[in-house]
Amino acid sequence: MVVRNKVRLVAQGFCQKEGIDYEETFAPIARLEAIRILLAFAASKGFKLEQMDVKSAFLNGFIEEESARFLDRVYKLRKALYGLKQAPRAWYTRLKSFLLKSGFVMGSVDKTLFLLSRGGDTLIVQIYVDDIIFGGSSHTLVSSFAEQMSRKFEMSLMGELQFFLRLQIKQGPEGTFAHQAKYTRDILKKFEMGDSKPMTTPMSTNTALDADEDGEAVDQKEFRGMIGSLLYLTATRPDIPFAVCLCARYQASPRTSHRQAVKRIFRGFSDADLAGCRLIARTSLFSWSSRKQASISLSTTEAEYIAAATCCSQLLWMKATFSDFGLWFGKFPLLVDSTSAISVAKNPVLHSRTKHIDVRFHFLRDHYEKGDIDLVHVASENQLADIFTKPLGFGAFVRLRGELGVLQIEGVDNALIKGEIESQWTGLIAPWCDE
Repeated sequence: MVVRNKVRLVAQGFCQKEGIDYEETFAPIARLEAIRILLAFAASKGFKLEQMDVKSAFLNGFIEEESARFLDRVYKLRKALYGLKQAPRAWYTRLKSFLLKSGFVMGSVDKTLFLLSRGGDTLIVQIYVDDIIFGGSSHTLVSSFAEQMSRKFEMSLMGELQFFLRLQIKQGPEGTFAHQAKYTRDILKKFEMGDSKPMTTPMSTNTALDADEDGEAVDQKEFRGMIGSLLYLTATRPDIPFAVCLCARYQASPRTSHRQAVKRIFRGFSDADLAGCRLIARTSLFSWSSRKQASISLSTTEAEYIAAATCCSQLLWMKATFSDFGLWFGKFPLLVDSTSAISVAKNPVLHSRTKHIDVRFHFLRDHYEKGDIDLVHVASENQLADIFTKPLGFGAFVRLRGELGVLQIEGVDNALIKGEIESQWTGLIAPWCDE
């Protein structure tokens, strides 16, 4: 029997001192929104994404720093080691340099996105540290890139993209499905809730969480672990961020009532998936966020205005990313259910009603005047964002979840393989595939 042990040389990076042993450690990391946009774009264009992994990635980076002390006593380190604080940046810098010399163009806002155009064909590469997702309109171009990377670095070619950052991805002729079924099962098992009775919604409409200072204290470590696990589950579950973030406020001193609320989230549906539609050449693409407002507002109008400004910044990032993919749009509609907030954004005159709003939020007005966004009023009963801001009854919850592109389908993988899912798609996706 042959026993093989993987050996890795590791440095004690925590002993380094900034300004002496290294200058900069920042290395760009792809946002989950960027991964979702890439999946949606690939599905709309009809090409499959593939994945490769760089073996010992951090050993491929070159070290530029040189210590001015004890040069006669030590060997100069030319390449990075695992444990050095600048190792991730050194690897990214080398990979970026290689891709740019190979003819790629870096994304304007996403520095982990690289695109190559050749003879009418496009190749897209998305980097997440040592994991690389790539795909394109030409099989020859994709194969050539894989061979080129293998010659330059030691690579593990993993074939079609199926698992990435604990996301399970199924690319099929009916569409692209992203879910976290295995991750969900793992956390249910970890917190001994695998046999719990399922609930129809993540939070009851009657729930009113507060500090509950008189309640019985629970294990803080376990509670924080539950919250952390659920926060990552929101990567594919836009129907639970509100409930998770509300419970996350009480991590400092969790009580039994808080733990019960978290357990209800665990007992929610675990078979829903974020899906992309290709039946009519559309994709499901949403960006979501749910968090407590950082800026204090003195009125509902100000709160709505500040929220719209935050949304505007996300829209501008998405618009710039779309332009990198060669997709050009005019005005992005920003749906707001407050006519007063829309009036503040459209009125360039500062008055007593807006004097308390921080100046940084007024860029919403600037981009409206530039024509980047179009502020549109939406009736409260049609406000999709309600699923991010309040607990809902079963009917409203299911309706809004469907509009987000989340489907509750039993045995998604089997259905895709057997080709039996098309009839289910027609009724489920119609509301959010029309536009």
